[in-house]
Amino acid sequence: MRRTLFTLFLLISLLPSWTSTAFAQNKASSNQEPDTGSVVCPPGVYPSAPDDCLPLGPSVYLNQTAAEGIPFPRLPLPAYSPDKSLDDIPYQYFKVIDAGAPLFSSLDAAAANQPSKILYPSKDLYVSYQGALVTVGKDAFYQLRSGYWVRAEGGRLGEFDPPFQGLLFSSQPRNSFGWILGTVKSRIAPGLNSPETGNTWYRFNVVQIYDTRTADGVTWDLVAPNEWLDAINISRVDPHSAAPPGVTSNRWVEVNLFEQTVSVYENNRLIFATMVSTGVDRFWTRPGVFQIQKKVVAETMENSVRDDFYFLEDVPWTMYFDEARALHGAYWHNGFGYPHSHGCVNMSDGDAHWLYNWANLGDTVYVYDPSGRTPTDPALFGSGAP
Repeated sequence: MRRTLFTLFLLISLLPSWTSTAFAQNKASSNQEPDTGSVVCPPGVYPSAPDDCLPLGPSVYLNQTAAEGIPFPRLPLPAYSPDKSLDDIPYQYFKVIDAGAPLFSSLDAAAANQPSKILYPSKDLYVSYQGALVTVGKDAFYQLRSGYWVRAEGGRLGEFDPPFQGLLFSSQPRNSFGWILGTVKSRIAPGLNSPETGNTWYRFNVVQIYDTRTADGVTWDLVAPNEWLDAINISRVDPHSAAPPGVTSNRWVEVNLFEQTVSVYENNRLIFATMVSTGVDRFWTRPGVFQIQKKVVAETMENSVRDDFYFLEDVPWTMYFDEARALHGAYWHNGFGYPHSHGCVNMSDGDAHWLYNWANLGDTVYVYDPSGRTPTDPALFGSGAP
């Protein structure tokens, strides 16, 4: 009896160790460790799940952004601003606001009120003056660089917005980019009913574009993780490394009529890009392949037709490429990113100055409209104008 009891006691005391040994053997034979005991991977992008860690935590977010085309780490554009001194031009402008303002050939003609030229009403009437205000009787006059005199009370000195400048590039951008055209709020996903992020973007902000999708009949651009903007609010540049159709040189100026941008390429690499203003309807900038034919430091541009009158003195850094159509500075407006001209390609003074310094006679100007909205029938195009 004692021997039986002793045997039973021995079996009971050994039972836990048998159980533990069996469990350990089971665990050792398994190829998978439960999640609660696994190691979380270091933050990073994992195209496929690794064997030795779990891509959780920050890696989930990084994998999601990588799938949307946003790299980790997120790289800035390889871009920098041109020299600010390019904005400086040696002219002083006077905006004529007097309807039917007269220009006089001399002070005597001004005193006798005998005009030599009449400036009819227009939103684009600017003259370039020199020297100080001169008083004759009760009237005061400015002398223009062209030699004419204009009444001071008929206008005001030029009032200009802070100058806009494009971007120079130290290397080829990895993805598309652009400038915000106005104040706009981003959404967390493409779609008119998607919630807003609470972030606001402003005119002239530069954004990189990582993805483009269509939702609710609207094209949307991904400009940051979970931040989508209606593409209509962005003046976009798509860098490329091959010359467009019809361009045979390794230097060209590319004018995108739909996006209202100019991109400059040298040795098949983007070196400069900016927003511009091309021709409005009926005064379209003509698509095609052209060459820079003439460069003029400053030009007077005018149209004497009374229902479409304009008069602009000392238009700076003018580069003609298609009859009277030219790339040039436009000191009289800051509406870049939107059509504004009579066929020319308006640029900020600093941008036009940079391009004038870079461009050679004979360089190619490639004008195109990827939307196909600009007519191409030669019969619809005149000689062009500012």
